[in-house]
Amino acid sequence: MAWEDDVMPALLPHANVAAVANHPSVLDEDDFYPCSDGRPMADNTWQAEAIIAAASDLAVALPEPFVAANILVYLEQGNRDNRVAPDVLVAFGIGRRHRMSYLLWREGKPPDWVLEVASPRTEARDREHKRGVYRAIGVPEYWLFDPMGVFPPGTPRLQGLALAAKDYRPIEGRAEGGRTTIHSEALGLDLWADGDLIRFRDPASGREIRHHAESEAAVKQEAARADQAAAAQAEAEARIAELEAELRRQRSGSGTP
Repeated sequence: MAWEDDVMPALLPHANVAAVANHPSVLDEDDFYPCSDGRPMADNTWQAEAIIAAASDLAVALPEPFVAANILVYLEQGNRDNRVAPDVLVAFGIGRRHRMSYLLWREGKPPDWVLEVASPRTEARDREHKRGVYRAIGVPEYWLFDPMGVFPPGTPRLQGLALAAKDYRPIEGRAEGGRTTIHSEALGLDLWADGDLIRFRDPASGREIRHHAESEAAVKQEAARADQAAAAQAEAEARIAELEAELRRQRSGSGTP
């Protein structure tokens, strides 16, 4: 029975000696702990696009930490059922490399930042059950985003929670340009809701992180401008060549050297 079944097993990682003894393959941990729970990454396109965009933007904004979307986090060595699957996680100091799953005892620390993107099926579990899981393992910041408007009325679409005194406290935002911007100490970035997606900004430089689609569009626009400039230059060179040829003909006809 897994986290998704709303059962709360022991939260803190410890050696499950019997489980390890009964499963010699635990020596190869990546084989012992499944990398999939058989569930889809998202329930709908709002959720999927918000998850993919956030993970992609963070991977660009933060070149050093490990950034992953929908990876299984195993909490107890030897127990394949004690797990949770954050929509997006960021972990500093463990190296950016490919992983089959996130084994808490192997990495030696919980993720530094976790995001859950709500859907009608998951919003209550995200706000309540998963909050307890992340609090128990010591995730410093837990963020919630609602691209569809499924949170209770009056609830902000983007919420940041910081762990303090063994519980999560809301991170205060500030009004800015008609929106609420919230600063993440864990990421060192500013965040705000922008339509169905989250925006990230480096407060030191003021640089906003482009979404992948925006970056692709910018590349295409730049390529189109380069093509136009090249075409204009080729046209100008051809015109110059025509004028030079005409001038030579005129000189030849008049006998002018």
